[in-house]
Amino acid sequence: MSAVPEPTPRRVPEPAGEVPLVARLRGVHLEMVDAVLGGDGLGRVASLAAAAAGAPVAVVVPRLGVQVAGGSLADASLRAVARYVTDRLRDRPARVPEAVVAEVPIAAGDDVLGAVVLLDGPGEPEAHAAEFLHLAAVAALTEVAVEDARHEVEQNLRGSLLEELRTRPELEPAEIVRRARRLACDLDHGAVVLCAELHTERPRHVVATVAGEYPGALAEPVDDRVYGLLPAGPERSAEETLEAARALAARLQRHGTVGLSSFYADVAELHRGIQEAELVLDVLRRSDAPIAEDIGQGTYRLLFRVLASHPEEVRSFYEDTVAPVVRYDDQYSTDLAGTLEAYLEHNCNMNATAAAIYAHRHTVAYRLDRVRELTGLDPLLSEDRERLGLGLKAYRIIAPRLPR
Repeated sequence: MSAVPEPTPRRVPEPAGEVPLVARLRGVHLEMVDAVLGGDGLGRVASLAAAAAGAPVAVVVPRLGVQVAGGSLADASLRAVARYVTDRLRDRPARVPEAVVAEVPIAAGDDVLGAVVLLDGPGEPEAHAAEFLHLAAVAALTEVAVEDARHEVEQNLRGSLLEELRTRPELEPAEIVRRARRLACDLDHGAVVLCAELHTERPRHVVATVAGEYPGALAEPVDDRVYGLLPAGPERSAEETLEAARALAARLQRHGTVGLSSFYADVAELHRGIQEAELVLDVLRRSDAPIAEDIGQGTYRLLFRVLASHPEEVRSFYEDTVAPVVRYDDQYSTDLAGTLEAYLEHNCNMNATAAAIYAHRHTVAYRLDRVRELTGLDPLLSEDRERLGLGLKAYRIIAPRLPR
């Protein structure tokens, strides 16, 4: 007996004037993708989802700082939904807001990044509202991917520019300005260079701190250090830029040691600025002398600038002044250099110097006489004192372990 064929199901036609669900889903999906790729953002995605679902829709992605709504939704309601989603992501106790009807997670594998939430509206939600929430969640993942890619490109560009400034002194100034401007860093008015060696294993946190606390700064980890350009602006003078840079460096000190260059008005000299910031960092990192507060000031800053471009001149000056004293101290375990330093710090007052180094006044006089014999410079003469003082500062920079 032959088998009876199964009856062919009769296709029920769509009601006149209505678009089939699959076509509607496809159309909304394409619009959402166009919104993301076209730069309209997740606000447009939320609006499309709300229009399709027939009720207000909120899209919350804390990682991107996004909390947007489509449809008629009060700001207070959106804030409540954003708090709810954020608490859920952080595994905190979270009370579901009364207005929430349904939600779909925005997830990449096991990593939940946010949620698309359907809320109460003036009418009944569309029967297939959940499908449109899923489409919005997919669009949100696309937005996250686009932002991640953009962030990665920016990081590569920042790192590339800072690395080239370190290694290519011949880089054209116009090229430096153009590339920095693409990264929202305006170097037209000059900049201070920052170089930090970190104790923390979170260099990206330090970079984010620089960007957040110094608008327009460009910073990036390069070879185990964080480098940054801290630009001046049309409303900020060179001195104001230095003050702002010092304030930032002070806040970053809990994360490591920070060196700052002096202010460079000419972009062509930023290569020297990076060398200067590295020198300052190295001195601060290795020095056991109390120079941290003075190192950004006057004579020290001038010496760092000279050392960055003409290191042989600073070393030559050191050799012509206090080098014989330092070598004598090393050989005979004396403290001529420390006595000379104390003498200069106490305004050439013998009694104050003796009290400071716990020695007799005659001992101070004897040691200063030995300094004169070794260097040919007399600490009792004003002109010679200036050369000796500058020689001590030069030595602190090129060999920080000054005998005390």
